[in-house]
Amino acid sequence: MTTPGRLPYPITLTGDGIILREWRDDDLDELVAMLDEPAIARWTPMPSPFGVDAGLAYLKRARLGRTGGSRIQLAVTTDGGKPLGEVLLFGVDAGLREAEIGYLVGAAHRRRGLAAGSLALLSGYARGTLRLSRLLLRIDPANTASTGVARRCGYQLTGEPPILQEGPYGPSSLDTWEQVAAGGSTRLERLRNVAARRYGGRRG
Repeated sequence: MTTPGRLPYPITLTGDGIILREWRDDDLDELVAMLDEPAIARWTPMPSPFGVDAGLAYLKRARLGRTGGSRIQLAVTTDGGKPLGEVLLFGVDAGLREAEIGYLVGAAHRRRGLAAGSLALLSGYARGTLRLSRLLLRIDPANTASTGVARRCGYQLTGEPPILQEGPYGPSSLDTWEQVAAGGSTRLERLRNVAARRYGGRRG
């Protein structure tokens, strides 16, 4: 990363018929329509129902996170226009050179390869430009569509203990998936790092 601890802003990522762009204030109506869906609330910590006030707060948080350089949060489009989904990178650990990625696609736009294409595009940027060596996904195993996307993009289960998450539709248990660059740490070393983070200290 060119500036330690700060992610580039603004950016646009393009590839395979997908354009990932920054969120705009005039995306509000499309954002609310996309996120006000029980299936999205089931698998993410989104409020449900998701109305205009939630949308305004969401866009405000996205803007603060982007201008502050703490995360990458981009609308998924095919032409730079109407948002069809979202992909984000957050939780960057500069020391371990790792970060977490999340993604979603609106109900009307699924089964078009948008989630896999967006995940692959942001993963490639994270590796090539940000120089991150390990990328993580947290997915409920019951969310088979999302686990299928993870596999198609070269992610695999780590074997780490599940992470419990509370949402509007009850608790869920998230498995950790990873995509590791060539020459990255071994699985045993990564599990040791997990234990170190949990019980104190850290091993690089």
